[in-house]
Amino acid sequence: MSRFLAHSATAESPDGQELLQHLKNVSYLTGKFCASFEMKEEGELCGLLHDIGKYSAAFQKRIKGSKRKVDHSTAGAYELFAMRQVSAAVCVAGHHGGLPDLGNRNDLANTFMGRINQAKNGGVVDYSAWRKEINISHTTSRKEHTNMDYYYLVRMLFSSLTDADWLDTEAYYKNITYTVSKKDLNELKKKLDGYVAKWWDARETINICRCKILQAAINGGSEEPGFFSMAVPTGGGKTISSMAFALNHAISHKKDRIIYVIPYCSIIEQTQSVFETIFGKDMITAHYSGAVFQREEDTPDQDMKAFSADNWEAPIILTTAVQFFESLYAAKPGKSRKLHNIANSVIIFDEAQMLPVPYLEPCVAGIGQLVHHFGCTAVLCTATQPVLDPLLMKYATNQAVRELCPDRSLMYERFRRVRYVDEGFVTDEQLAEQLRETEQVLCVVNSRKQAQQLFSLLNEDGVYHLSTLLTPYDRKRILQMIRERLKNGKVCRVISTSLIEAGVDVDFPSVWRAIAGLDSIIQAGGRCNREEKRPQEESIVHIFRSEAKAPRMLEQNIAATERIMQRHKQIDSPEAIHDYFEFLLYTLKNEHQLDEKEIIRCINKLMFETVAKQFHMIDGADYTIYIPVDKGAELIRKLRSEGPSRELIRELGFYSVSVYHQYFEQMELSGRIEKISENAGILNDIGFYSQETGLPFMVSEQDQILIV
Repeated sequence: MSRFLAHSATAESPDGQELLQHLKNVSYLTGKFCASFEMKEEGELCGLLHDIGKYSAAFQKRIKGSKRKVDHSTAGAYELFAMRQVSAAVCVAGHHGGLPDLGNRNDLANTFMGRINQAKNGGVVDYSAWRKEINISHTTSRKEHTNMDYYYLVRMLFSSLTDADWLDTEAYYKNITYTVSKKDLNELKKKLDGYVAKWWDARETINICRCKILQAAINGGSEEPGFFSMAVPTGGGKTISSMAFALNHAISHKKDRIIYVIPYCSIIEQTQSVFETIFGKDMITAHYSGAVFQREEDTPDQDMKAFSADNWEAPIILTTAVQFFESLYAAKPGKSRKLHNIANSVIIFDEAQMLPVPYLEPCVAGIGQLVHHFGCTAVLCTATQPVLDPLLMKYATNQAVRELCPDRSLMYERFRRVRYVDEGFVTDEQLAEQLRETEQVLCVVNSRKQAQQLFSLLNEDGVYHLSTLLTPYDRKRILQMIRERLKNGKVCRVISTSLIEAGVDVDFPSVWRAIAGLDSIIQAGGRCNREEKRPQEESIVHIFRSEAKAPRMLEQNIAATERIMQRHKQIDSPEAIHDYFEFLLYTLKNEHQLDEKEIIRCINKLMFETVAKQFHMIDGADYTIYIPVDKGAELIRKLRSEGPSRELIRELGFYSVSVYHQYFEQMELSGRIEKISENAGILNDIGFYSQETGLPFMVSEQDQILIV
């Protein structure tokens, strides 16, 4: 009998990896990953047949050096389709190039059905030798699902298969043994209990209220899984309280991990630092935007770059809404492999009201599916709870949302620490003069361009700039200096984009905020008089209209804010917040605007590839430039000499800047970056980056619609 190989020889394995062994390994792992959502048998079958196209003589020659390209994915898809295992067939078809659209029965295009029809007509090489080594004794059958349910089931199965395939291939080439392991969440709970132990003897009224919120969250952990809300006012300690709920809930109901999702236009450095202080660095995976190396159909397996994609195995995952939801709807294996590890998790959506309105419906639909079918508990954690009831009723039927914050109305009154004052129109020069008159002040604007311009007008000792044009490393460094100056009473004037508004504990006596959505204004207010050290009357959030044109995506949010400012004296009251979201989501906007790209329609038509192309929460901003500053320089040298790995890409994320594709292309054309993947590059011209302001702003239409 001929010996069939899955992967070519290495120094440690000069005979190569036997194909049957690889198929058995992947079958086992895929089944293991699928067990948490009751698809173990489908997973095992999917893994067993995913690479049977490698039983062809053509592919075996390819392993030994032939230049002829071979499609080895369609074979397994065709056999599974003949067995009426369509979900597994779709996954196998896409396990290298990405999930295809389903297509229709007569398709000849590059859809799933198109590939099946081509296979029927002799479009694949002979791989029949698989039957000599593999015997399929039974297939699986499942109950009927709606197309939407089916869509997400396929996504989870696909994730399980690709992660299993990549893990076994990586283990072979690195000569290691991969084992599925789970961390003991009880140990993490003990660490958190120890961290908060000193809080319980609080004397100040504001800290007593924070303790009441924390205790309610801990008590809520024993409730049955499902949907929860934590409508905690700004400054109420919801980061720690939500984590306390999540850990207690995960332990009570045997959940695997906790996923903490921060707003798409925010930063994760502070939350990462807090969690690492409590739990230790090895317990946290902080997922910044980063390079994605694709493993295409005919990519040599020795090219290990593809295996650097993260798979979220850690017990606590810290990520952005962009990473979370774009992974939920991605088609490529690199972005999809982590998805199965979301199943059976507690997911905290911090500042849930900041989900972008054009994608609000598919985001809520995805959360509903994770809770209904994949054992997840979702916590909508926000100081300004949006009016999501109609969407939740549509996609989370029979799932009442349980509030975790005690005495919500009373808490809002207790945490009110500022006054909001409308300052009307202010030029940049006038604004700069106003900021100079206050020794400690925060100014939040709506674009990176205006932030850099204002900083240049005020550039003197004690003035700082924050935006996503800086690396996370430099933002963290600058925030440390800001906190020191605030603590020591020194001059501290900060110009920032909206990224400072969520998850950043700073306390200014005065804040200026360019008019935006009401939720953003209230979040900015949460950076003023945060510890209630000053009288409310003297702690003012100045709302102003700027000479800089408002980003298009904010125009309706601003219109809704203007209406609330006219109708409500207390714009941060629960009533004003409710009216704002009611007007924004269901009057100014219509149902179509909550799903502008018609993602739900494409989901119901099982258009996997099309959904992935359409679902981009920030269009074109998924390009990464790695900056060789401080430890980043050493990590980049390691990247060049050793190639990427999961651990290295995670570390490098701390020294990266996310940019639009136009910016990336300009940088490449000018020779300022060395391109290392389709969406990532290394900055060659270090003089082009400032550790005070980051990469320089470049004029582009896209920057006018981005609020970071």
